[in-house]
Formats: sequence, C-alpha cells, structure tokens
Amino acid sequence: MDDDLKARAIALYDRFTHGQHDRRAFMGQMTRLAGSAAAAQALIATIAADPAAAAVIAEDDKRLDAKMVGWKGANGHTLAGYMAIPKKHAKKPAAVLVVHENRGLQAYTKDVARRLAVAGFVGVAIDFLSPQGGTPADEDKARTMIGALDMPATVADGVATVDWLSKHKLLNGKVGVVGFCWGGAMADRLAVACGPTLAAACAFYGPPPPPSEAAKVKAASLLHYAGTDDRVNAGAGPWVDALKAAGAEVTRYDYPGTQHAFHNDTSAARYNAEAANLAWDRTIAFFMEKLS
Repeated sequence: MDDDLKARAIALYDRFTHGQHDRRAFMGQMTRLAGSAAAAQALIATIAADPAAAAVIAEDDKRLDAKMVGWKGANGHTLAGYMAIPKKHAKKPAAVLVVHENRGLQAYTKDVARRLAVAGFVGVAIDFLSPQGGTPADEDKARTMIGALDMPATVADGVATVDWLSKHKLLNGKVGVVGFCWGGAMADRLAVACGPTLAAACAFYGPPPPPSEAAKVKAASLLHYAGTDDRVNAGAGPWVDALKAAGAEVTRYDYPGTQHAFHNDTSAARYNAEAANLAWDRTIAFFMEKLS
C-alpha cells in the first residue's frame, strides 16, 4: 500500500473513530480516497482491529490462569474485567490494570493482560462499559457508549479498582496501570486521581489531562507517543513539562514514523513491530522497577 494513501486513510479513520462517528460520511470520504467502495472496504480492513487476529499469548496458555472476574465500583455497582494470574509468581505479585481503547474490552486488551501475567504480574483488563451491560460486539456502538460515559464517575470507578487491587490479599499492594489511546488518557487521569495509591502509570498515545492537574500526580509516569500522531502529540509537551515542574517522575519516548495505535498488533496498517516491541520492553522494565 502506498504510504501516503495509508497515512491519509488512517487520518480519516481516526477522525471517524475519535470524533464524528458518522459512518455514512466516513464511508463516502474513504470511497473517494480509495477509488471504489470495494477498495475502501479493503483499506478499512487493514486499519481496523481484527478480532480474529492471533494472540501473542494464547487464552489457554499453561503458564497462567485467566478468567472474567467482578468487583465493586465507586457507587457499589459491579465492575467486570479479565484477570490473568501467572501460575508461578512471587509470593505477593504486583498488579497492573490494563485500560482498553475507545472500543471497550477487546481480545487485544485481554492479550495485553496475559502478556503482563507471563512477565510475572497480575494483569487485570477492566471493562469500563460493564456498568452499562458490558462491551457490545458492535464497535461503533461501543465507541458511542464510551463517548457517552460520565467521565468523573468513570474515573471514580478506576480509582475504586486501583484501591481494590492495592488491598487484594493475593497481591503485594503495589499497583500500576497501562492504557492505550482512550485508555492511555485514562491512565493519566488515574495518575491524577489516585494519588499515592497508584505507583506507576504508563500511557500509550493517550491524550493528556490539562497541565494544571500535574501537581496531583504521585505515580511515576512512562509515556509513549507515536511519531505521526499530531492529534495526541499537541498536548504531550505541555503535560510532560508540567509533570517535571511539579517534581513528578516522568519518562517520555517518541517513536518516529509510527501511527497512533502502533502497539496494537491486530491492526495491520498501524502496527509497527519494532516500535511495539521496544515500547513493551520498556514498559515491563518500568513496572518491574516501580512495582517490586
């Protein structure tokens, strides 16, 4: 695929999935770009996440136990998520909360929880749509539901989850969070809201909070940004500068030439194996340092 065509198609897709949500208008624009409806559908298939893509860590991997679990949210309602526990682990392992993209809890997000488990952590991939009945199969509907969430209430559910993990009898009391896209933004929001209860926050290409919130952050932050992601990167510099000015521990990495969601290996057009592997190695090292 021509690089310029791919970049323009991804930009269109991002405007659709992160803004307008008007599928008819989006399809018209993509058809004009691709040259035909069939070509547009084929192009979209390379950009959108493929739920049938092979997992990095299989669901039945013998090194871990993984299943859906429930716990109490901020207002007493039940939250749901996918917990992956390594069968061989430290007497008291640390927990890492995994926050999904704006499509809700997907196979990729669960796979990330399993990747954390084989590294020795307890990975918990939360479904922030569980109070609304859970993530639907229709991704457009999931994005609409994510966009309609009451953000203060959603952040409160995240804080309640971090608190639950910090007190879990299986765990060592140290909690980290890693999030992607919408979840990257949530990882930063939780760093603001959780105070010292959260030890480490890692955001992949997450739109940051207002810089004025940086003084509330007590967790160490690891921030990964895609090189061509102008929408997110516009706020990255001010956020990192504000964290440093507030005395917070922060490390920023940029990955030149990469697209937003470059870590998501279920999206053929976006995925960059070299950058994804480097960012993941840095993430695991970060959690090992901050949560041990």
